[in-house]
Amino acid sequence: MSGSSLNAARRAAELVRSAEETVDVLVVGLGATGAGAALDAASRGLSVAAIDACDLAFGTSRWSSKMIHGGLRYLAKGQLGVARESAVERGILLTRTAPHLVRAHPYLLPLTPAVSRRQAALVMTGYRLGDGLRAAARTPRRLLPGPSRLTAARALAAAPVLRGDGLRGALLSWDGRLEDDARLVVAVARTAAAHGARILTRCRALELSATGARVRDELSGREFSIRARAVVNAAGVWAGRLNPEVTLRPSRGTHLVFRAEELPGLRAGLHVPIPGEGNRFALVLPQHDGRVYVGLTDEPVDGPIPDVPEAPEEDIRALLAVLNSVLEVPVPRAAVAGAYAGLRPLLAAEGRTADLSRRHAVLDSGGFVTVVGGKLTTYRRMAQDAVDHAVRLAGLAAGPCLTAHLPLVGRAVHAYAEAEPEPAGPGVTKGELRFAVEHEGALDESDLLDRRTRIGLVAADREAALPIARDVLKG
Repeated sequence: MSGSSLNAARRAAELVRSAEETVDVLVVGLGATGAGAALDAASRGLSVAAIDACDLAFGTSRWSSKMIHGGLRYLAKGQLGVARESAVERGILLTRTAPHLVRAHPYLLPLTPAVSRRQAALVMTGYRLGDGLRAAARTPRRLLPGPSRLTAARALAAAPVLRGDGLRGALLSWDGRLEDDARLVVAVARTAAAHGARILTRCRALELSATGARVRDELSGREFSIRARAVVNAAGVWAGRLNPEVTLRPSRGTHLVFRAEELPGLRAGLHVPIPGEGNRFALVLPQHDGRVYVGLTDEPVDGPIPDVPEAPEEDIRALLAVLNSVLEVPVPRAAVAGAYAGLRPLLAAEGRTADLSRRHAVLDSGGFVTVVGGKLTTYRRMAQDAVDHAVRLAGLAAGPCLTAHLPLVGRAVHAYAEAEPEPAGPGVTKGELRFAVEHEGALDESDLLDRRTRIGLVAADREAALPIARDVLKG
């Protein structure tokens, strides 16, 4: 475990080395794509420094629906290449690199009176085409079952919160899902560290060039340079700050958080049709800690990019309205225990953000590479393409990409949880928080409560957990 362990002592030592030595590749941004690029480059035998102004998974990568999906929505829009790529990458995660983090999960589309028989038939056709993508990606059916239709009784057994009046049954589909998106990023970063990459959080890039970056240690305030033969800008929605030639059009995806008692008995997720949107659905996503997430919106965002986006009231009420359209007992606004919003780093184009392509782009200008767009599911392929481009641009001698067959490190936290079983929050022990400090690079309370765990999504739970988090950070 020591080779993959991230902690304050390792960070301090590697900051010193990074200021003194020239690395082959500097990666800026430690979301899924940046951490993926660090792993990709390090596993090819290149020396790597990867930095982030804040923390692992600080930006968009922690605000997703936690789904690892096969691209069905893209298929409906005729984006076959993006759909195929999503299905392939989902299969890689399920079968080879992260079966301990990604598993199949069932989803019901309730056949309410608002869903016509024609619409139901079209959706089932889409599900079957999606299953064809699964087969083409060679993902075994035992890991990802095919679609089927359920009776009303079976639908209510799996989702007793549904309104029974007029329910004709449900369409059942399966897709990949993460226990936690931020935990995927932590696993990728730790695997990169095990291959020799220097993973440096709280290290802000102030300026990029073809030969490295001027950076600031956000803990000490000291500024220094990191010299590199190749540079990859994977800063997500903030990529344009470091490369003004890149123009993004971010869109906001909002999710609601409910406690288990508000939507009891859910054994499957739900796809709820959004009125007036033929191919868009709200998602109801039961979580391992008992909470339920409901999302998501797709709204354009103008102006400066905030460090932590806020979920506006109009998004919350819009999602509530869609959710309540299928519930036997509507949930009131007061039942929303928390909400979060993420910004998608979409390349600028005409039209609604909901209709813009999710295909990623690898660009070079100023002598360095910028990677933007894409989806969490395809982070590994985005990283591969970015490193391929950087290697060619800098003329580096590197081995082939290995990440499609490289297992990500596990968590191995059981001994810590047994040693300190005191509850810290829903589904989290004090021992797990200590593991996060000693092995997962957590440096402060927010790292522990907002990214290594999801305690902080509910303000009251976060407040209750703060004393335990502070005690763990004292050592």
